[in-house]
Amino acid sequence: MGGLNALVSAGLCLFPAVVLSAAAAQDPAPVLAHATTPEGRAILLRLQFRKGLGVEGKMLPRAFLSKGVDPGGWVPFESLSPEGKRWALAALFPEDLWRQDEVRHRVRYPEVESVWTMAALFTGHGQNYDRLMAENPDLPEKLRVGDLWRIPRTLLSLDLGGAGRGPDRSQPEDELDDEARVSAYRGLLSFGEDPLGKYAAYRMRKGEALYSSVVIRYTDRVDPKGVNELADAIARRSGIEDVRGIQPGQLIKIPLKFLADPFQSEGSSGLAEEREVRAEVRRTVRVEAGPKLKGVRIVLDAGHGGVDSGARANGIWESDFVYDIAMRVRRLLEQETEAQVSSTIRYPGLGFKSREAIVTPSGSAEILTTPPFAVDGESPSAISVHLRWVLANDLFASFRKAKGEAQKTLFLSFHADSLHPSARGSMIYVPSAALVPSTFALGGAKTGHVSEARRSAWVAFTGREKLQGEARSRQFAETLLRALQKERIAVHANRPIRNVIFRNGGKWVPAVIRYSTGATKALIEVSNLTNEDDAASLREPGFRERYAVAVVNAVRAYYRK
Repeated sequence: MGGLNALVSAGLCLFPAVVLSAAAAQDPAPVLAHATTPEGRAILLRLQFRKGLGVEGKMLPRAFLSKGVDPGGWVPFESLSPEGKRWALAALFPEDLWRQDEVRHRVRYPEVESVWTMAALFTGHGQNYDRLMAENPDLPEKLRVGDLWRIPRTLLSLDLGGAGRGPDRSQPEDELDDEARVSAYRGLLSFGEDPLGKYAAYRMRKGEALYSSVVIRYTDRVDPKGVNELADAIARRSGIEDVRGIQPGQLIKIPLKFLADPFQSEGSSGLAEEREVRAEVRRTVRVEAGPKLKGVRIVLDAGHGGVDSGARANGIWESDFVYDIAMRVRRLLEQETEAQVSSTIRYPGLGFKSREAIVTPSGSAEILTTPPFAVDGESPSAISVHLRWVLANDLFASFRKAKGEAQKTLFLSFHADSLHPSARGSMIYVPSAALVPSTFALGGAKTGHVSEARRSAWVAFTGREKLQGEARSRQFAETLLRALQKERIAVHANRPIRNVIFRNGGKWVPAVIRYSTGATKALIEVSNLTNEDDAASLREPGFRERYAVAVVNAVRAYYRK
């Protein structure tokens, strides 16, 4: 716990990590079921916790497979044809009732089933789990043998004869840029007061859930514990007994003290600071570097590493996967541009190479200071966190000393977080001007006795520099979101750009961007590991390559006027 607490104090470990070996040990054994095809062939089905349904492929009829699917090994449910999906569900759940207007699903395997899995199998998307719970308000989220869940035809996937609407996440605000989107969200609020105090009032819209559309959107909470606790508190404040039974039009009362700065009432300091930053963004002119990024200095940081594997969920872990993306970004920048590129961290057994398959956590990593600092657990974890910005600042200082333009310095830190499972897609953190200190010096005990610390372990920012730092970082974040969306990569549905992290009653900015002297800096949360769709994407090398392409395209677009 000492190492974790040190990371938290340094502002980099966003959410508590789960020990992978322990998590794996807790996963229940898969359920195996025998079935017979219409031709009389014996087939084995396998239902796995978090991973869903697979079917033994070698004896499957071709009609049960989607076009082009290899029938060898285990065929995932998603690769079955509509006929194959219907057969597999009927074979695995013979007690289910298939009616014209709905399916009545009887829980048989609560140790491996979940509401998310049920939504993925029957509706085509795990993100429909909140809508599925709303259709069954009298049933507990923790499944029990014999529970009968109603899945209306409006939720069933097209392959199963339903409406196939998919996850109901689209709102008019989704197509707006960040400032316009936040403004639109604010316009949905009204302010009032009752005997319990002042509040912001919000009317729920069709397809919205209290967790995502109120708590995650209007407050700075995103971690599972904080979101759940605040959702319960807001429900009580609004006179709601069951958060799953909320209907469109329901009045939600959000106490003012919980609102994020953009949604505070008129006259508040938080709203004034938000508007000052937005005005600075509009005033700030982009820096031109050309398509080859000539004269641009970039430092890439991959979070965690070595003995610290970061956040873990759904069978994957943070460190190796974000390192792989950072290495792909490095390769593309070196091959396609003239930018000067450095990394803060290296895995000695891998170097700066990317991988197709990531099987186990890498055991060693080093911060590329002089001498290299091993992330081996022998020193407090906060040292490796702080040395990243110390090293990056030292590289930027050398660049400026060699007559490089200070405004052409970019620092990017890659992470994957562990949020409430209703949150999906990338989020980008930029440094809040209000929370960046005017001066900061790293104590000698936290410098690791490296050469860079003697030159760059302290920072000083003027008020103008803090404001410019957030403004330029927001401009880059907006550019990156557009590049991700062009590559069809999921982006957080509510407020994908944020300038603070809220946890344990306080707001803070991660150290790597809080103390960075780069003109532009961002901490990129690639995926939410507790969201099964996000985790599955991150596991795929093709996704990691597309993500790297999007980042490089964003850097090029950012350095264009």
